[in-house]
Amino acid sequence: MDRIINILFQDNELIDEDENLQENRRRPRSIRPRINYLNIFDAVDFKKRFVISRHNFMMLLERIQAEIQHNTDRNNAIPPAIQLMVALRFYATGSFLKTIGDFCAISEVSAHDIIHRVSPAIAALRDEFIKLPISPEEIRVSQREFFETAKFIRVIGCIDCTHVRIQSYGGKDSELYRNRKGYFSLNIQVVINAKLEIIDIVARWPGSAHDSTIFNHSRIKSLFEANRFGDALLLGDSGYPNLPYLMTPLLNPTKPAEHLYNEAQIRTRSRIERCFGIWKRRFAVLSIGSRFHTVQKMLPIVIATAILHNIAQQKNEPNVINPEIYDNVIAEVQNVRVDNMNIRDERQHLLSEYFERLL
Repeated sequence: MDRIINILFQDNELIDEDENLQENRRRPRSIRPRINYLNIFDAVDFKKRFVISRHNFMMLLERIQAEIQHNTDRNNAIPPAIQLMVALRFYATGSFLKTIGDFCAISEVSAHDIIHRVSPAIAALRDEFIKLPISPEEIRVSQREFFETAKFIRVIGCIDCTHVRIQSYGGKDSELYRNRKGYFSLNIQVVINAKLEIIDIVARWPGSAHDSTIFNHSRIKSLFEANRFGDALLLGDSGYPNLPYLMTPLLNPTKPAEHLYNEAQIRTRSRIERCFGIWKRRFAVLSIGSRFHTVQKMLPIVIATAILHNIAQQKNEPNVINPEIYDNVIAEVQNVRVDNMNIRDERQHLLSEYFERLL
């Protein structure tokens, strides 16, 4: 029996040595045939696997092709279409790079390089796909769309933060990324419109940063302070300060008008929670978390998925309320406002001159 055991152990050692020799020996390079899923999947199956439609895929490819195109066709360079598929598949699944590479018949190293080449190229389109309403007509259209939700007037956006999971980056600043729930994350500030599209995003703060701190250092606050949006309002939760342009819920409502204000505020603001849910379900990499070693590699991915989310939302537009109805309501409130300019608290003004009139 001892002899048999010794023989078995010797055989295992020989097998291990043979495997080590094969791993250390330079293996011949093999290039697998590249898979172009545009030629394999129909429109439905393509969208299921890559989140966006074939039409939007071609539109996006046209915009970033010059940025991701290799300078040469030698050495079997990966075409831009397959590079974009690799990035989209990674965003949609959050899977390991080896799995993503196998899906598109490329190496793990190539998948890594492609994701960090394509993501900045998509993120560079931020000004085209993520933009605030600036003109008076754009602002009024956005206010009408929010009014349809719960009859809250003058709203152009809902603001909140969401955590995107990451691994610890190590070093002396690693604990800055641990949030109050105990895991490592980036705290991303987002403003959305009534169509659940992202119209402003701040993606650079660690998970330990408070929502109000991010807001106080953001561009959106500076724009509102400079009166770029007229009498327009943002809606936020109780973690934000109550400002003339930022309406937060009342903590202890007692009067009927205050309860009505809270109901309208919360129902309207709930759209941003829906947006976060849709965004993270579409792009599992945001909820599963990244395994990159630096924050600089994750930030372009967050912006890229926000752009892709907006592209995917373009066909899901809500019915806009009759403009005359909203304009008449605004005209009545503004007429009262002229006679009550001594009211400094904008939230109190809405309570006394609008929500009380709805009872």
